[in-house]
Amino acid sequence: MLIICMQALSGWAFQIEKSQPDSLQQTFNKDYVLRVKKAQNPIQIDGVVDEPDWIKAEKATNFYRVLPVDTGMAESQSEVVMTYDDKAFYLAFTFFDTIPGKRIAESFRRDFVFGNNDNFLVFFDTFLDQTNGFSFGASASGAKWDGIMHDGSAVNLNWDCKWESETLHSDDRWVTEMRIPFRSIRFKSGTDRWYVNFSRLDLKGNEKSAWAPVPRQFPTASLAYTGVLEWEDPLPKSKTMFSVIPYVFGSVAKDYEAGTKADYQTDFGFDAKIGVSTSMNLDLTYNPDFAQAEVDEQVTNLDRFELFFPEKRQFFLENSDLFAGYGYDVVTPFFSRRIGLDAPVLFGARLSGKLDNNWRLGLMDMQTEKTSLLPARNFAVASIQRKLFARSSAGMIFVNKENINEPGDVQDYNRVVGFDYNLASSDNTWTGKLFYHQSFDEEEHEHGQYAQGASLQYQTRNVKVRMDQTSVGADYNAEVGFVRRTGYNFLGPSLSYTWVPNKKVIAHGPFLESENFFNTDYEKIDYVQTLGYNVEFTNRAKAIVGVKDFFVQLQHDFDPTRTSEHFLPAGSEHNFTQFWAEFLSDNRKNFKWSALYSKGSFYNGDIDFMEGMIGYRIQPYVNFAMNVSYNEIRLPAPFEKANFWLLGPKMDLTFSDKVFLSTFVQYNEQIENMNINMRFQWRYAPVSDFFIVYTDNYFTGDWTSRNRALVMKLSYWFN
Repeated sequence: MLIICMQALSGWAFQIEKSQPDSLQQTFNKDYVLRVKKAQNPIQIDGVVDEPDWIKAEKATNFYRVLPVDTGMAESQSEVVMTYDDKAFYLAFTFFDTIPGKRIAESFRRDFVFGNNDNFLVFFDTFLDQTNGFSFGASASGAKWDGIMHDGSAVNLNWDCKWESETLHSDDRWVTEMRIPFRSIRFKSGTDRWYVNFSRLDLKGNEKSAWAPVPRQFPTASLAYTGVLEWEDPLPKSKTMFSVIPYVFGSVAKDYEAGTKADYQTDFGFDAKIGVSTSMNLDLTYNPDFAQAEVDEQVTNLDRFELFFPEKRQFFLENSDLFAGYGYDVVTPFFSRRIGLDAPVLFGARLSGKLDNNWRLGLMDMQTEKTSLLPARNFAVASIQRKLFARSSAGMIFVNKENINEPGDVQDYNRVVGFDYNLASSDNTWTGKLFYHQSFDEEEHEHGQYAQGASLQYQTRNVKVRMDQTSVGADYNAEVGFVRRTGYNFLGPSLSYTWVPNKKVIAHGPFLESENFFNTDYEKIDYVQTLGYNVEFTNRAKAIVGVKDFFVQLQHDFDPTRTSEHFLPAGSEHNFTQFWAEFLSDNRKNFKWSALYSKGSFYNGDIDFMEGMIGYRIQPYVNFAMNVSYNEIRLPAPFEKANFWLLGPKMDLTFSDKVFLSTFVQYNEQIENMNINMRFQWRYAPVSDFFIVYTDNYFTGDWTSRNRALVMKLSYWFN
């Protein structure tokens, strides 16, 4: 039913979009305007800026310094020119060097780590809302960067689209040309204006710069500080856009722990994207497979609550803030990893995007198959968001999980309805959130089924002040969400001050954080008080020292090691203090390292914690990193001394911008498991891949195999 509604709404959305006028609401940097002329001749993407249209194009020059200080012009200057035709727009960037030497580029891998590469990024606000947009870029190796933007500055790099680029180097400069099809992104058809900013990171000079100036306390991705992009003629009218990515899949897996025979499987499926308009997408998936998704990085869990791991599956990522942006990370009504990890997804659909300048809509429907342990389930989500004032918004969400054809005592449904207000001032100085969510199911409840929260943050060049408040009822149950704990009230003020001396130390200052938990009668049950000092050096090294004071009143029996048969009793109270120091070396170097040491009391005992990383690269082909953490926990009898090693060597080979091989080994002493994950990727055509993924798990005691699997997957993007 929801899929049928999506089809009807998609036509309505297209009619609404056509009738909406543009509005120019940019307050800051409105005088920074780049006028883009339409191309008269073909543009060849070869890294050579010699076409007549490039010569005649208006240039974006005179970049401003953002870091280490946001005063004056950048020492390493850049130039940007743009043009367009009916199918695509083109960009050419020229980056001048003032410091001779080798440029820093760690690999050819797409969506590179921003701070580890000389790079250039562009941020497009295609709907003039200063909240959502698209980002593209390139590193000095020519590696691509693309992501979808939300919340005013956040870039989700798990989103990919089809575009092309070429990078060339000379002694005093490097140049990148790009061609981005209009159909690859979302925008309002017929508009003659976007917002834009261009950002460059020059690691040799340790300088970050931007065309339209941005205060140093904000990222250059901040859409509140973009300039204006004016197209010579209105952009092409909306056309029906359709792309499909079919895949074939083969695997063999054997579970030695269960003693079963090897399981051979072959299958197929597809993802499809239909452009209802240039601002609204209908995404369809049949029998999706996520075997190529990156493996989660394990941690030693000494906490009482569930750990949060981010979503990495492509289908759930575009416009993901429409669904996952409600509440906080620790109490959100929709968490897409609840779908498809415990049971395969049969099919699904999602309609998401802009209805007009002020309204955004998101609808999702996913169906999972029945397993020996779980019934077939349907997941439906509806979200609508309204822009308010300059950059704020209000939204409502409905989440429904329905068990299909399951008689007996299993709950037939679980639902959540929620309202969120997101505050963002025009200059980004004030940000905040207010929300209220209510859950519903078939059971009768004596306690609250609500989750409510509020936050307010004030940030300037030197001062950052924040207050967070949360209240969650004891019977709040968002089964498709992520809810770390229930039955509590939380109050969390924080304060930091930063001096910017512009010498060998470019920023330093203290920070104070207070996390206070109370039960529903407002009696204290937990707190964490943190006092620390942060120092950032000109060479990009960082040092942090601090102290944490904890109070815990256990609500349930708890084993702090999570490995023994003994427990600290519910109702017992524990107060303990830990000191820590951390140092991160200059990440511009081929050899880099970091170290953290923490020592103090832990419940009714003591703890020593060490964590470190050693990394080495042979740019841009080889990246090696060894991550190590060690916990030594000493609790009184009947507990025994516990030592937990977590080792994570990782090797990343990038043979070109199309062929990659990564190996990630994780030895986790706490859960007595060693995991080996090897992933080969050949991007033989744009957004079309061949994957080979090998996974092996071993017991750490006798090193016998628990399970292993080999997966091959071939996909192709038809556009």
